[in-house]
Amino acid sequence: MAFRKYDTCFFERYAMLQLRQLLGHKFDGLVNRDRPDLQSADGTTLGIEVTRAMEGGRQSALKMLKDISGISAVPGESQADIDAMQTSGYGYGLREGGYIGGLELDYWMGARPMKEIIAGKVGKVSSGFYGEFREFGLFVFSNDPLTLPNAYAAVQYTLSLQRPLDVKYSRLYISAVSDFYACNLEDDISPEFRITPYRVDEQQRRAFFLSALDYRCGE
Repeated sequence: MAFRKYDTCFFERYAMLQLRQLLGHKFDGLVNRDRPDLQSADGTTLGIEVTRAMEGGRQSALKMLKDISGISAVPGESQADIDAMQTSGYGYGLREGGYIGGLELDYWMGARPMKEIIAGKVGKVSSGFYGEFREFGLFVFSNDPLTLPNAYAAVQYTLSLQRPLDVKYSRLYISAVSDFYACNLEDDISPEFRITPYRVDEQQRRAFFLSALDYRCGE
């Protein structure tokens, strides 16, 4: 099956929907723009950059790719999900993250390990690359399983990089298919309050997936 070029807006919309559903009304007014990818409608209050991380990068992405044109549903799985992957080219969140759509391959092949991604994005926000917002957030997609200790390691690394900086992220969001971590990067927060984990069930993931396909980029 031949696919058109991937569209990062799918993941940006997925991130926006996940933030709204899991974290509440603060994110209701987000719009999909650029530099950073998600912004408050006023263009000054909140800016969130969306990216992806994968240990192993290109080789891991290639290993994940399946020839979904020949896949059929097995007991307990949905043929509708498979059809959606085939027609859209995306599959994030479906089938426990075991498959990616054809369009997603290029997206994940461009991913780098978590520490590299965080370091690059911290450097950009501190340099003014994303403009001026009262609050910045970093949203990272991962197709690798991430435990709570993994999330804490990412938080500690981000804090260490940001310690001497004036412009920095106040929040880190990590979406790892069925796990979501909302991380507070503000100063003087006790470790036990740094991270709020959320479990994202199959029904929620399917709803995010279908809604992200329906949205128009730039809304």
